Amino acid sequence: MRTKNKGAPAFAVSMGASLRAGVLAGCAWLASCGGSTEVEKFVPTGVFALGDETSVINSDGTKYSINGPTSATDPTLDCRTNPIWVQVLANAYGMVFTQCNPTAAVVQAQTFAVPGAKVADIAAQAAQLGPLTGQQLITVLAGANDVLEQYARYPGVSEAQLSAELEASGEALAALVNGLANAGGKVLISTVPDLGLTPYAYAQRAANTDTDRAALLSRLTLRLNARLRANILNDGRRIGLLLADELVQTVVRFPSSYGYVNVVAAACLSTAALPTCNTTTLQPVNGDVPAAGSFSWLWADATHLSPGGHSQLGSAAAGRAAGNPF
Repeated sequence: MRTKNKGAPAFAVSMGASLRAGVLAGCAWLASCGGSTEVEKFVPTGVFALGDETSVINSDGTKYSINGPTSATDPTLDCRTNPIWVQVLANAYGMVFTQCNPTAAVVQAQTFAVPGAKVADIAAQAAQLGPLTGQQLITVLAGANDVLEQYARYPGVSEAQLSAELEASGEALAALVNGLANAGGKVLISTVPDLGLTPYAYAQRAANTDTDRAALLSRLTLRLNARLRANILNDGRRIGLLLADELVQTVVRFPSSYGYVNVVAAACLSTAALPTCNTTTLQPVNGDVPAAGSFSWLWADATHLSPGGHSQLGSAAAGRAAGNPF
């Protein structure tokens, strides 16, 4: 049974009355060793995001996806529209991020993620968290830039060597996550989305005849993810695992079941590089291909998820956080 920690965390503040009520209403019974133990549902006092641009909200509110307007009649960009996955997670607890707080609400979430970050950069982000009390929920999503960096060395460097480098990155990321958990953090770690199913991968396949480049990118992604999964603590209490790679694979296999009309192309025009892309800079109708939409196309650009992809990953994160026996 988890013991409630009464100490105030370094960054987060106390929850509102409605969320406290949700905690009391969320108690459940779990059977163990022939008996029953009352377990209090874990509700974090703060959400903190580590990783690359997939978890970034810039100071101007833009994100590395498709930015959205305030409303159908007000084209002003609003950071709350088309939320990225960590916003979806924080929203489940009624929290807002420091980087997206237009109403000056009490802040209980912050992202330390940095555009372009690789696994080696995450430790510096984690160092900014301060003391952990067991009440904070930390998200980690990194490794895509490692995969792309290693892939760019091919064919000058063999696939075997690239795989070895990425396996080491996966192990290093697992060690960092384990360290956060051992220090008192509750961690949601996501695998890297399958980069072999991105518009970038399809373009690489078309441009190269030496090998199936999309399949190569999938294999490289798998090597990092496999070592990450094999090395994280698996006691079921401190770390929750999100399978972004399997989520993307399933969506690509059954797109219509998830509301997608396009899972192979980038929704943003090539002239609107992230994070400048918004709902006014999307692909128009092109023959039989319908116009791009924030939630009907899977990819915002060549390698980054659309708001639809973020919504699904964020919902999976919220479900894992609620169901994991933190």
